[in-house]
Amino acid sequence: MGAGHGHGHGSASGRHRWRLAVAFGLVASFFGVELVVGLWSGSLALLSDAGHMAADVVALGAALAATRIATMKDRTGRKTFGSYRAEVFASGLTVLLMLGAGAYVAIEGIGRIGEPVELQTGAVMLVGAIGLLINVIALMLLRGGAGESLNVKGAYLEVVADTLGSVGVIAAGVMVALTNDGWWDTAIAMAIALFVVVRAVMLGREVLTVLGQHAPAGMDPAEVESVLTAVNGVAEVHDLHLWTLTSGMNVATAHLVAAPGASPDVVLGDARAALRQSYGVEHATLQVESDATACSELSW
Repeated sequence: MGAGHGHGHGSASGRHRWRLAVAFGLVASFFGVELVVGLWSGSLALLSDAGHMAADVVALGAALAATRIATMKDRTGRKTFGSYRAEVFASGLTVLLMLGAGAYVAIEGIGRIGEPVELQTGAVMLVGAIGLLINVIALMLLRGGAGESLNVKGAYLEVVADTLGSVGVIAAGVMVALTNDGWWDTAIAMAIALFVVVRAVMLGREVLTVLGQHAPAGMDPAEVESVLTAVNGVAEVHDLHLWTLTSGMNVATAHLVAAPGASPDVVLGDARAALRQSYGVEHATLQVESDATACSELSW
C-alpha cells in the first residue's frame, strides 16, 4: 500500500492578488461618482453601469478576501483541504451579483416603456468615457490572471460587463443627443442587462462544475485511466476520482493494481509522474495493491 502526495499548494489567484487589489481601488474610487451623476442625469444606462460597478466593487472585494482566506493557516485541524474553496465561493457570489444587476436593469427598463425620458447627455457621455478608461485599465490588469484562476476570471468578467456598460452609456448619450429620444437610453440599458446575465450563467456553470466535483476540463476520466494503465507495472486501475479544489489545483485519487513482480514504490513514483506530466496534477493520492479482489467495493 502506498500514498503519493504532490504538495503544490500555491493557488492561481494568490499569485495575482496584486491585480485584484489595484483593480479594486480603481473601480471603488469611481463608483460613487457614477452613481451620483446617474441619479442626477436620469440615465438608466448610467445607473445600470453604476449597478454593475457596485457589483464589481463587491466582487473584487470578495475575490481579494478569498485569496487571503485561502492562504490562512488552519488552526482547527479539521480543514484537511485548507480553505481554497473560498475562491470558488467568491466566484459564486459574483454570479449572483451579476444576475441581480441584470434583473434590476431589466425591471427598470420595462417600467420605463412608454414614459418620456429626459437626460443630461453631456454629463452622461463624460462620465461614461471616464468609466470606460478605468474599466479598460482594470481589464488589462485582470486579464493576466483570468486564464489561470476562476476567482480572478469572475472579477474579470464583471469588469468586462462593466466595460460594455461604459460603451453603452456613451452610445446612449450620443443617440439621445442626436435623436432627442430617451428610448435609446432604455434600449441600450436592456441590452447591457442581457449581456451581463448571459456572462453570469456561463461563469455559474463553471462554478457549479467545481462545487459538484466534476472531472476538470481537459481531464477525461477514461483517458486518465488509460494513461495510468500504460504505466509500467500497472495491471489495473479502479476507484479513480478527479476533481478541482480551486483554480489551478486539480486533485486525483486512484487504486492501482501492481503486476506480479512489480515494485510498488516504482509503480507509485511512475504513476505520479505520469499524472503530473500529462495533466499537471501535483496532488495525487494513489493506493498500490497486489490483489484487486482484496479491495472492498464502495457502497456509494
